[in-house]
Amino acid sequence: MNRRLFTSVAAAAALVAFAAVPALVPALAAAPTPAPDFVLDSNTGKPIKLSGYKGKVVMINFWATWCGPCRQEWPLLESIYKQYKNQDFVLLGVNVEPDTKPAGEWLKKQPVSFPVLYDVKSEVSGSYKVVGMPTTVWVDKKGFLRVTHQSYKPGDENEYMNNIRMLLREK
Repeated sequence: MNRRLFTSVAAAAALVAFAAVPALVPALAAAPTPAPDFVLDSNTGKPIKLSGYKGKVVMINFWATWCGPCRQEWPLLESIYKQYKNQDFVLLGVNVEPDTKPAGEWLKKQPVSFPVLYDVKSEVSGSYKVVGMPTTVWVDKKGFLRVTHQSYKPGDENEYMNNIRMLLREK
């Protein structure tokens, strides 16, 4: 009797899991879309254009100083950037606040070596359909938007590095 119950429960679980798979297939099968190009001022004083990084994997992290998870994620982003910066990889931190002063103050306390851009009019974050902070997107070497990750919790950095490694392997 217990074996029948276990078999029935296992079969039901397998059916539920199998039924969920087709919902994933269209997202995986969909053709990648070109990443919206942009030009934004940076913390170096020079404007940065996304299309200038064609041939590199680009990780774009949308953040704000008032965002707790963004602050928690910040040192990890610096670590990831340092690990991959010599491997056709660039990380762009895009601050979404209408005033650059809070970001400038934050960067004095938590400096990073990757470029920080200022989306003061929220045009770029709007074109990437950012609805919450932080949001991270990955653009492949051909300029196609490949992965979007919303929010941050400890351990997500492993997914970040997996995405980077996967995209770096692609031709």
